[in-house]
Amino acid sequence: MEISVYKIRNEKNYNLILGQTHFIKSVPDLYEALSESSPNIKFGLAFCEASGPCLLRFAGNDEELIDLAKDNLYKINAGHSFIIFLKDAFPINVLNNIKYLSEVCRIFCATSNPVEVIIAETEQGRGILGVIDGFKTKGIETDKDIEERRELLKKIGYKEP
Repeated sequence: MEISVYKIRNEKNYNLILGQTHFIKSVPDLYEALSESSPNIKFGLAFCEASGPCLLRFAGNDEELIDLAKDNLYKINAGHSFIIFLKDAFPINVLNNIKYLSEVCRIFCATSNPVEVIIAETEQGRGILGVIDGFKTKGIETDKDIEERRELLKKIGYKEP
């Protein structure tokens, strides 16, 4: 078995969701779950089929995001994996819709941070072992940091309980 790392290409820091699913119906179901979440959402998604013709399937409503999803997932090339890139929405707006799909097995990450994907390869194929999402913790937040976090949440339309 070989272990490798692939750094997801995402120069514009779009939000992305990386996960695993198990059925060819995943592409239309993911499309529907995303498009129903918001009338303004822009997205591109790709899915690596793991049986039959083993094709990279894709869909979306934004060509740039579709191309970004296809390019990244084709390089990851792990069976039954999917990736979604989002514009004009946050993962929090769509994640439950995606997790509730019966064919979705797991979500590895939902982030706009830099992501490295840890991949295992055997004679049979490739699989995602996990991800590195962002960077190591640099310290513990102070009272000033807490206030800045609360202000950011207010600024982007969320409030802290």
